[in-house]
Amino acid sequence: MFDIRKIQEKVIYDTVSSYADDETAKEIVYGGHGQCSSEDNPTWVKSTMKRLENRFDSSTVKKIRMGCQCGYGIDEKILFVKDLVAISSSMEEFACHSRAKEAGLFTRDGELYLQFGFCPCPMLTDVDRLETYTWCQCTTGYSKVLFEQAFNCKVEVELLKSIKMGHEICLMKIIPLGLIWK
Repeated sequence: MFDIRKIQEKVIYDTVSSYADDETAKEIVYGGHGQCSSEDNPTWVKSTMKRLENRFDSSTVKKIRMGCQCGYGIDEKILFVKDLVAISSSMEEFACHSRAKEAGLFTRDGELYLQFGFCPCPMLTDVDRLETYTWCQCTTGYSKVLFEQAFNCKVEVELLKSIKMGHEICLMKIIPLGLIWK
């Protein structure tokens, strides 16, 4: 059966170990002496992020969490965005398509945004509120991979709002670093 917790434990472990070592990854994912394995998901999410934030500087924490994106369903989303790019000649035209709007894409002052009216993360279903944006950075990593593939250029993603941080929506700014339309 699909166990999102096990998937998250593995991606966090693998990503942390690429920035540190296996012992550090084990400490962050499972806590000292593995005591966190019995925590419920909301408690585990919060305690794991606290251990991560206590071990690394904020820039590294963000990079680690961006690397933790699970990639679930990304291939179909890449095709969706590529299709929109193919029938568009500018960012404004791209974001004005009804399909783009339905997906939460829009432009403001020529800049692209992606918003959700719900938290898309199954690990946060039972989390009432997060204290920091750390957990949500995996969504920026997912969006970075998605838009880089679809736009065929480097992309930066800025997390601006998160429902789990008390905002009414989740909101990201998508910043292409190259030409999309020639």
